[in-house]
Amino acid sequence: MSRAQPPQGGVAPAYAQRVSRTVTAREVLLAALPALLTVLLLTLVTRPAYTKLLENDNGWSPYAYQGLVQEILNYQVARLDPAQPAEELPDVRDRALSSAGNPGQFTSLARVESYGDARLATVNRLLQEDTPESVAAAGAEAILLNSQANNFGQETGVAYFRAFSDMRFALIGAAVVTGLLSMLLTVRALWLWRTERERRSLREARQREALNLASHELRRPLQKLMLASDLMRHADTPEQRQHLLALIEDSATQLASRADLTRLNDLYLDVTLKVMRTDLRPLVRRAAEAGGRVTAQVPDVPLIWPVDVNRTRQVIENLVENALKYTNGPVELTLGERSGQPELDVRDFGPGIAPELREQVFLPYERGPRGLTEGHGLGLSLVRRYARAHGGDVTLHTPEDGAGTLVRVRFGTPLLAEPGA
Repeated sequence: MSRAQPPQGGVAPAYAQRVSRTVTAREVLLAALPALLTVLLLTLVTRPAYTKLLENDNGWSPYAYQGLVQEILNYQVARLDPAQPAEELPDVRDRALSSAGNPGQFTSLARVESYGDARLATVNRLLQEDTPESVAAAGAEAILLNSQANNFGQETGVAYFRAFSDMRFALIGAAVVTGLLSMLLTVRALWLWRTERERRSLREARQREALNLASHELRRPLQKLMLASDLMRHADTPEQRQHLLALIEDSATQLASRADLTRLNDLYLDVTLKVMRTDLRPLVRRAAEAGGRVTAQVPDVPLIWPVDVNRTRQVIENLVENALKYTNGPVELTLGERSGQPELDVRDFGPGIAPELREQVFLPYERGPRGLTEGHGLGLSLVRRYARAHGGDVTLHTPEDGAGTLVRVRFGTPLLAEPGA
């Protein structure tokens, strides 16, 4: 299975730049959303009252209607008053006619007249007839028109009160909505900040883990390289020098395969394998070449399986190193096949590991019983990671005779492999 590759060349930076602009625009829009929503809600909730005040009623006032009644009553009184000078009577009449003949001063006249039968034009016509009966009728008509204006004013006042009451509740609702939205955006911002902080902490922790694992895995080939270099100075025969040169070359190769800083993630975290079909027997025999306490038992015929050679070597090295570190007896390696899949057993004869602690020792920085030398608790966690990347697993068992610990590595089908591997 091949892992998807990231965009090449200038595609990735351009894509990242577009994503960054999109994210920036989104965050700016979200930040401005409460203000925009407030303006929108205020516009919507104040429009009815604005319409009622400025458009429909045009600044309603009853004074023109009251003044008309007053002017006509003054003219009636002047006509009936014997003491009224005759030369002043036309002025009083003209004032009444001027008031009745100027409909522009009567606000909402059409709506007022719709409240009854009284009409301003009727008042004006009756005043122009200028008879005692017509003047009296004009006064009565003006009084009815003023009454209609009062009714209209009362209803308008009720409408004003309702509009302002609705506006008050709408303003409260708008404040609540914008307040809740602001609170949600604040909570979202805090959540994003916390998520980013946790993501950064996780990324830094993974980087530290990768570096620690790399340091752990570089130690063995570096020690072999230094030892071989020191022995090279005292080599007496060409055969010895050739053997030490081969050891130095192998150690240098292992250092190169484990120290690629550009692939630390692929090497130690989200493991990506370079798989090839390989005979597993030489890898197991290599661990016992130095002799000493380590012995290896392998099949007589090749056991070929698709593995990453370097990672499989690290699995074997870590298991052998752990067995030597935590015990002082022999270490036995047995390579075999079960159910059509390779299995490698690494057995020591130490004090063993309690069943309840067997899963714990596979956790990073967890160590089993105190060994002969100190360790970092990274070897077994890396072994399990590599085994599972090969489609298998590693488990701990108690040997049949009950002495020591048996570590069993089972190989399966590799999960991730680089293209062309």
